[in-house]
Amino acid sequence: MSTYKAPLADIRFALFDVLDSERTFSSLGFVDANRELIDAVLEESARFAETVIAPLNRIGDTHGATYDKATGKVATPPGFKEAYAQFAEGGWTGLESPVEYGGQGMPHTLGTAMKEMIHAANLAWGNFPLLSHGATEALLHHGEDWQKQAFLAPMVEGRWTGTMCLTEPHCGSDLGLLKTRAEPHPDGYYTITGTKIFITAGDHDLTENIVHLVLARLPDAPAGSKGISMFIVPKFKVNPDGSLGEPNAVRCGAIEHKMGIHGSATCVMNFDGAAGTLIGQPHKGLMAMFTMMNGARLSVGLQGLGLSERAYQNALRYARERLQMRALSGAKFPEKPADPIIVHPDVRRMLLTQKALIEGGRLLGFQAGLLLDIVDHGKDEAERAQADALLGFLTPIVKACLTEWAIECTYHAQQCFGGHGYIQEWGMEQLARDARITTMYEGTTGIQALDLMGRKVMQLKGEGLIVFLGMIEAFCAEQAGNEALDEFVAPLRARAQEWQEVTQMIGRRAAANPDEIGAAAWDYLFYSGYVTLAYWWARSVAAADASSHPQAFKDAKRETARFYFARLLPRTRTHVESIASGAGSLMGLSAEGFGD
Repeated sequence: MSTYKAPLADIRFALFDVLDSERTFSSLGFVDANRELIDAVLEESARFAETVIAPLNRIGDTHGATYDKATGKVATPPGFKEAYAQFAEGGWTGLESPVEYGGQGMPHTLGTAMKEMIHAANLAWGNFPLLSHGATEALLHHGEDWQKQAFLAPMVEGRWTGTMCLTEPHCGSDLGLLKTRAEPHPDGYYTITGTKIFITAGDHDLTENIVHLVLARLPDAPAGSKGISMFIVPKFKVNPDGSLGEPNAVRCGAIEHKMGIHGSATCVMNFDGAAGTLIGQPHKGLMAMFTMMNGARLSVGLQGLGLSERAYQNALRYARERLQMRALSGAKFPEKPADPIIVHPDVRRMLLTQKALIEGGRLLGFQAGLLLDIVDHGKDEAERAQADALLGFLTPIVKACLTEWAIECTYHAQQCFGGHGYIQEWGMEQLARDARITTMYEGTTGIQALDLMGRKVMQLKGEGLIVFLGMIEAFCAEQAGNEALDEFVAPLRARAQEWQEVTQMIGRRAAANPDEIGAAAWDYLFYSGYVTLAYWWARSVAAADASSHPQAFKDAKRETARFYFARLLPRTRTHVESIASGAGSLMGLSAEGFGD
């Protein structure tokens, strides 16, 4: 069975040494978010993740969520309900929520670190509270005062959870095709009728109520995505005094039988004239939806990061213990019958790949959390606007790269175990199965690539890219003359220049042929991800050198950065060549040419 130990040393390094988050928190008005409090929150998050939910990870996989067809009710695996009660009682459901609604008002960045630990410890369990945060944000930004009063406090407290009900059987990411209907009534309520699929935590036994945020069409709605509205549809109706009323006309029709995350209930939800209230403006539901979706995409990126970390920890331990063959350069442990496999170059390649992607990816994910804090609490309008542009640019990179790298990292972890990685008792195969979904829900990797290339770069004229390139140039200029950083600064600056040139090339081609955007998008996404991590690895070495950490810690950062620049950053060459080949190699074959 796999185990998990929160990587607090590297989390602290990322937060304090590289990102200097304590200073940012102070400038944003988080007067209580000092080092002492942050350390206490991290320690307690680690304790909960390691001792309460990590032991339930295998149980959730083998037992799974169960569905009672007669009642339409879903039961979570043994131990999940008790763990959630501890989570809510500890105030974790409201860690980042405003104090006026019962939250603790802590920075999003701190919640980001907590989420990594939760998802590493037990991804399936972490899905139940995951979307409540997105639903809370949607209510905060788009809800009327009475809706906030009625729904936010119990959600922040953890007595209720929230969902996003978007997808329908006939439409995946093309929400313009959805058919769920909303009929208005004179009393201000609406009746919602339709079926939604793939609804994470659509039903469960953890809380007394579930608040569904549902996309639907009003009778006068224009066609396509411009005709979508969002509605609050609780599982149990809510009385004016906040107490629960009668059951609403919403029921789970089935749960999906999935490749992984068996403990997470993925529901088909049937709305049969359920009572709901409009949130936001009519026909403007996509605006509220993206408030939830963007937060969820960042959280799913953290799911990939957490799974990668857990897989790496177990592979590293196994590589240190497993004896097999002698090192090619001679026995390293002659007193033993064979050397541990960590001495072999190919095992080191797999371990270093995981380490480099995880530690660099952690900074990428945590930076997104810090940007969220600046967007919400920045004192200067220009600062908030710049942070918002950069956050929008980085969101598809965080979501897609951290989850696709999770596939790679869990694969390498399995390979380190050899045949033992394929059988259940070691837990590696569960991590590999669980990781697969992270590249799909909240928008597939292809959708993230189109969002980055089509919207964030072309439509928005690369606002966020310009900000990030400015960060790279500022760092390189700051390190000018620092010979200890030359081996990283020079190639980083070269890639930044190439990033601009590749972007401009795609823009020129797209002006003549729009298919060039779709043809380049996937490679452009990963090119961007690898250059982004190059920046964070160069920053990591600089931060480690300037820190009071032991020399062994500093050496580990530098050697891992060297591996990244030598072995992983060159992947950008393949992506550049693929982009340069243009759309012709993809679009030339006729539909019939693919075969019968």
